[in-house]
Amino acid sequence: MSDGAVLHVKGRVLVGPDEVRDEVWVVGGRICYDRPAGAREVTSVTGWALPGLVDAHCHVGLGTRGPVDADAAEKQALTDREAGTLLVRDAGSPSDTRWIDDREDLPRIIRAGRHIARTRRYIRDFAHEIEPDELVAYVAQEAMRGDGWVKLVGDWIDRDLGDLAACWPREAVAGAIAEAHRLGARVTAHCFATSSLRDLVEAGIDCIEHATGLTEDLIPLFAERGVAIVPTLVNIATFPQLAAGGESKYPRWSAHMRRLHERRYDTVRGAHDAGIPVYVGTDAGGSLAHGLVAAEVAELVAAGIPPVDALSATTWGARAWLGRPGLAEGAPADLVVYEADPRADVRVLAAPRRVVLRGRIVG
Repeated sequence: MSDGAVLHVKGRVLVGPDEVRDEVWVVGGRICYDRPAGAREVTSVTGWALPGLVDAHCHVGLGTRGPVDADAAEKQALTDREAGTLLVRDAGSPSDTRWIDDREDLPRIIRAGRHIARTRRYIRDFAHEIEPDELVAYVAQEAMRGDGWVKLVGDWIDRDLGDLAACWPREAVAGAIAEAHRLGARVTAHCFATSSLRDLVEAGIDCIEHATGLTEDLIPLFAERGVAIVPTLVNIATFPQLAAGGESKYPRWSAHMRRLHERRYDTVRGAHDAGIPVYVGTDAGGSLAHGLVAAEVAELVAAGIPPVDALSATTWGARAWLGRPGLAEGAPADLVVYEADPRADVRVLAAPRRVVLRGRIVG
């Protein structure tokens, strides 16, 4: 399509969970619901259209051994794009990916800076590894580098205990979260276990990643405070394999990981039923492949979340949570077109018919 071309998407346009239109026009890269006058070059696409999908826990620029080069990061971003992911919340990366912002053919990224972890309590070369008295300063630094988010590692294996344990004293996270909020940033934390959750939520955290340790007694606290979770169920599926690999050295940790895996669906369904906001994230990067957004939506449905709510967790609801528009009049035209109604079967998301980014058909 040339710069002056008009794109006509017709069929069913899912503007919201309850708002469906018959067509939308893309003019100058933006959404328009009125037929443009005098359009000479019109390209038509037919199907079921959704706002570009959101992966709210993704790591562009991160590989199994830490940062990757620009070529590898580009391939990661392109893989996500081909899956229909057009908005990424990068939940921690040691790479500088600002150059992606200048590429019209790559997804938009909302960055959380680099992970902030306790010394020797996370994956080597992924994070800043610091002590509690440095936490406020590092949170301030990453708040300035990110796009309105900061990422903490809330718990990890304590080798002396042989099990998952909280990484930070309560007073340290309280000061750090307050500083992030003062600077206009929200804070999220990696948490597998239960031990760190109450302190983080009562300290004012905005989101918890994975949240496998969420328990019935903590659910009301999350709901009252409006703390979102991003369950990353496609990542949690790897827990049995991880547990098997660490069994001989850390049997207590291995048993804990298996228990968290076994109750993962009950945990997510209980959170959703209590009104806790749940969003789609794959944890792509590191050891997990990119392009798994459709599989994560299907996992939410398998956990018992209604299909329309699972769709919202990667479209309308997720975009509103991150402060990005959907298919509103005048919004950037980032959308994905499918063969059939994804509300009837979310597995449709695995096969986009067309991907439209910034008003251009890119896939």
